[in-house]
Amino acid sequence: MNGAERTVRVARTGPDGPRYFQTFRVPCGPRTTVLDALLYIHRHLDRTLAFRYACRQAMCGTCGVRVNGVERLACYTLLGAVPGRVVTVEPLRHLPVIRDLAVDFGPFFRAWEAIRPAFVPADNSRAEPARIPPDDPDRQLIDRHRECISCGLCYSACDVVGTRPGFPGPAALNHALCLVLDRRDGASPDRLRAVDGPQGCWACHGLLTCSNVCPKGLDPSGAIEDLKRLIAFGRRHDVAV
Repeated sequence: MNGAERTVRVARTGPDGPRYFQTFRVPCGPRTTVLDALLYIHRHLDRTLAFRYACRQAMCGTCGVRVNGVERLACYTLLGAVPGRVVTVEPLRHLPVIRDLAVDFGPFFRAWEAIRPAFVPADNSRAEPARIPPDDPDRQLIDRHRECISCGLCYSACDVVGTRPGFPGPAALNHALCLVLDRRDGASPDRLRAVDGPQGCWACHGLLTCSNVCPKGLDPSGAIEDLKRLIAFGRRHDVAV
């Protein structure tokens, strides 16, 4: 850890109690992440600190938090690279806080129900699953959006989620586009109708906050614009490549 330290200010709260901040001094090396800092606090300074993590490789999406006001995966954010004298860690927005940095993802996943998130086969008579080869143009469009890990960072960053009840959120609409572009899916017309209207994709203001925080480099804002094109024009070639 080479003796360097950073000041980490962590939001503390329970489901009914007021939020307050607690400050800790944490060792900081060149590869120390925000998750490492939280684990150090939990192991050495305060065993009551609550937060989530699992894979430590930015694959599971479990450790999402806000770092100095920006949504980040704690395991993928270097502590030394965070600007400012103090590193402030808070829970994700728009989700009920269970305790400290741990939030209830129930509203996030319930929002997905509005877009009919399950694949619906258009042809149930086939003996073998239909395949879309990697070089197929439709597959290439889908591949640009399908690596979502459901971390909730875009949901937290989206101001529309906080002001428009019923808006599914960027991740759900990104998933809707993946299914709509899949010609094997038989529910695309119903799904497009589900995301149409003032509570659906048209509520998006196109501020790009969701795309800016996606840890997998996806573009949910662009996916929402593609949904708008499909609804307005009904042609796949209007989808941006």
